[in-house]
Amino acid sequence: MSDKKKAPEHVAIIMDGNGRWAQMRHRPRLVGHHAGAKRVREVVRACPDLGVKYLTIFAFSTENWKRTQTEVAGLMKLFKRYIRREAENLLEEGVRVRFIGDRVKLEPALVDLMDGLELLTADNDKVHLTIALNYGGRDEVARAARRLAHDVEMGNLNPRDVCDETFPKYLDTHVLPDPDLVIRTSGEARISNFLLWQSAYSEYEFIDTLWPDFTSDVFAEVVDRFGVRERRFGAVPV
Repeated sequence: MSDKKKAPEHVAIIMDGNGRWAQMRHRPRLVGHHAGAKRVREVVRACPDLGVKYLTIFAFSTENWKRTQTEVAGLMKLFKRYIRREAENLLEEGVRVRFIGDRVKLEPALVDLMDGLELLTADNDKVHLTIALNYGGRDEVARAARRLAHDVEMGNLNPRDVCDETFPKYLDTHVLPDPDLVIRTSGEARISNFLLWQSAYSEYEFIDTLWPDFTSDVFAEVVDRFGVRERRFGAVPV
């Protein structure tokens, strides 16, 4: 970025295309997921130079359980492997890691690793990496509504105080700014139940590049295009 003032503070990415990338090479889909995991490392490291403070990636959705048992099991092993292998690097590089999504359905060993990585990197502030794991936007809103309803029932919140400023405090992302830019790779032009509340005014980029081919140079190009956009948030330019 020639002018970091125009860089998106928070970028969210729907990392799509791992399976197709592998199939194009006549390899199992899990090979593509492993290639995609390596690309995450490169993109995270590129963030500081691009002026990106927050990066949120969509790793596994609440709908992904519909995939074959082999692929799901392989992905869960990959997540555990990623955490074990990258923990020290993330710590040393100043990356703070958070996980969003419903952890109830995840195996305890994976949840323990997630909790440990969050604790290990809790004091970091160079880049804030949020990993959406067993996450769905509608599921998040429903869980937030249940927490809000509980506070109302317990007398901790007046129903008249519920508004578009109160509700986000119950979301998984309550400590994060809303994404300025949402990127989806692989040529698909849909948001797939990702950050539904938070991306109400986000800029979107749907690009044809498959996620394992999404290099730091491609990332820089997309971020650079964001810099020339005019964001009005419903207002009229003066």
